[in-house]
This record gives sequence, structure tokens and C-alpha cells, in this order.
Amino acid sequence: MPALFYCAVKYCPVCGHPTSAHIPPGDNRVRDCCPQCGAVHYVNPRPVVGTIPLWGTQILMCKRAIEPGRGKWTLPAGFMEVGETTGNGAMRETLEEAGARVTLGPLFSMIDVPHVQQVHIFFQAKLLDADFRAGEESLEVRLFDEADVPWEEIAFRTVSTTLKLYFRDRANGQIGTHTCAIEVIAPTVAVTGA
Repeated sequence: MPALFYCAVKYCPVCGHPTSAHIPPGDNRVRDCCPQCGAVHYVNPRPVVGTIPLWGTQILMCKRAIEPGRGKWTLPAGFMEVGETTGNGAMRETLEEAGARVTLGPLFSMIDVPHVQQVHIFFQAKLLDADFRAGEESLEVRLFDEADVPWEEIAFRTVSTTLKLYFRDRANGQIGTHTCAIEVIAPTVAVTGA
């Protein structure tokens, strides 16, 4: 069981009373609970959905216009909306961020990112045409050959992981489906001589 707890609900949305963090009866995790009305508020992972948009052997990527990762490259992706499927959300995000219409292919990667309460889901996709443009959240949209991917300028580890897995699979002649987790990396401390 994870030791991390994220208090996200400071005031009860049911009655407005301040919440307290404790394990409610019948549960096994700390939750935001309202001592006034008894409501228990759950914080669950948020799905991020996106695509690996292909045009021949090239991959369409977006340079981010917003934080986090402003000015860095990513695959088109974003938070899934209520009422849509993961696939529909991935296609919507691709259209919004890259102005690109795609045919959705199979699931490629599902990466747990527990320290930020997210799951990143990427689908293979084929561009319907080369008519794409930067959306409001992108500074630039570009097709990349594998040799030209700006690895040092990738915004998120889930994206670099997905791209590395994709290129490895493609080189092996078999595209698979991948699951993994990205854990927190403790910061390193540089020690200089006295």
C-alpha cells in the first residue's frame, strides 16, 4: 500500500465544512472526510491520453506553449474528459494540440505515474493527411524521423519512454503493447571539494 497521501479537498463540496484527513470506517486509506455531513471524498488517478501520430516512418510531435515543459517537445496528449473514451480523448487531444486528424490504432503504452496521480495512455495512430498546425497549447508542430527526435528537449519521461519503446519495437519488426511505471527519482546533490 502506498505511503503517499494527497489531501486535495480542503472544504467539503457537499456542505462547505473544512475536511479532515483520516481513514474512514470500512476503508484502509487516508481520505478527505467531512466531520459535519460525513461525506468521504476520494482522490483517484487522472488519465492522460494521447497518440503516436505516424506519417510514413515519421512521428508528429508538438512543442509545448504551456507549463509544465514549455518550449519542450511532446506527443499530443492531455487529460481525458468526463464522458469520453480513452480513444476519443486521444484523438481530441491530437486535434487540439496538433491540428491533426488521425485514425486510431491499437493501444501502445500505459504508464503509471503514481507520484503525480496520473496514468499516461498512448495509442498508435495514422495521420489522415499532412494538414496539421499548432493548436493553442503548442508553439510548433513537426514531423520527426527517428534520427532527428530532440531527445534532450522532451518534456515528459512518459513521452521519451513511449518513443524509445516504439522505435525499439519498430526495429524488431513487431509493435507490442507496453505497461510500466515511472517512479520518483531522488534529486542528486553535487558535493564540491573544500
